[in-house]
Amino acid sequence: MFRARLQHPDSREPVDDCLAVCFRAPHSYTGDDLVEISTHGGLVVPGAALAALTAAGARPAAPGEFTRRAVLNGKMDLLQAEATADLIDAGSPAQRRRALQQLERGLSDRLAGLRNEILELEALIAYDIDFPEEDEGPVSPGRVRGAWEVVRDRVADLLKTAPEGERLREGALLVIAGRPNAGKSSLFNALLGTERAIVTEIPGTTRDAIEAHAVIEGFPFRLVDTAGLRESEERVERLGIEISKRYLEAADLILFCRDAAGEEVPDVGTTPVVEIVTKADLRDRPPGASVSIVTGEGLAELRRRLAEVAFGRLLALGDVEPVVTRARHRAALERAVLELDGFWGARESGVDAAAAATHLRAAVLALDDLIGAVTPEDILDRVFAAFCVGK
Repeated sequence: MFRARLQHPDSREPVDDCLAVCFRAPHSYTGDDLVEISTHGGLVVPGAALAALTAAGARPAAPGEFTRRAVLNGKMDLLQAEATADLIDAGSPAQRRRALQQLERGLSDRLAGLRNEILELEALIAYDIDFPEEDEGPVSPGRVRGAWEVVRDRVADLLKTAPEGERLREGALLVIAGRPNAGKSSLFNALLGTERAIVTEIPGTTRDAIEAHAVIEGFPFRLVDTAGLRESEERVERLGIEISKRYLEAADLILFCRDAAGEEVPDVGTTPVVEIVTKADLRDRPPGASVSIVTGEGLAELRRRLAEVAFGRLLALGDVEPVVTRARHRAALERAVLELDGFWGARESGVDAAAAATHLRAAVLALDDLIGAVTPEDILDRVFAAFCVGK
């Protein structure tokens, strides 16, 4: 790194007293020859520096262009590139830790191992292809089945992390529901850590759903405060209740508040529900887990419970085991499992070994697509379109 004076190429007017460093290929982020210039901050100086560089023949980088070049030059794979974007966008400690784990090839190495196991299974099948006259072949059917079960289960186990992994990346949709004046808005503000929702003693104060991002026990949540659930003749309140019901249908987790015994939780299908008794500082509260916004009683336990219900699998796995965090990852693993099942179905149906083995080759290609070993341009375009400009 050296100190330099940055000048406009046409007027020769000084722009800034800066620092510059040259990274020779391949020892740079992109794998290309790269020069980094550090200017003073603010608005005017960086803008003038960019104008001078553009006048000298440079152009602004496209979104994600530096990371895209790193992928194309073999400096990182597509999963690491996605982790770079996730690390930049991380809004909670859990998101940061997971992005770093993926950036350090945690998921890439696991997929490479699974790929090798499928190739080894394919090698076993090659014996059946080379020695078709043998009834049992040089490899027993039990050995083939054992190898298939192991790799199939491992791919399926990784696929099981997708719901919570995608939830981690997007934030778990936590809908706070209950009857009017059950303390929903007060609890919403307490979990959020700020006075976002209006709180009064008048039932029906909340007419529309209010959504905000929050970090609970290190995990990202999208909190939604909803209108109280009841029969109402008032038109505006009815509209708010309809919105509440739509949020309940989309929720990852429902926090149902009640301040009296006998209140029934609405039918929400398989969506997990955490029930809580509010206003614990008042007397004659019904039995059950309770919280008080006034005294803080039960809030810490509630936060832990919400994190456990929304991200229980990730908490059990810790930060060592890889997790899939995007719909693209899930789709590729679903294809791999489908092809592995297709292989065994073909074996049991008496299909010849060569035809059955095509399913194994398709499973390998699904994992290759996930890592980015062979990635079409349109996939790259979609991945890097979400990057900030440049990086």
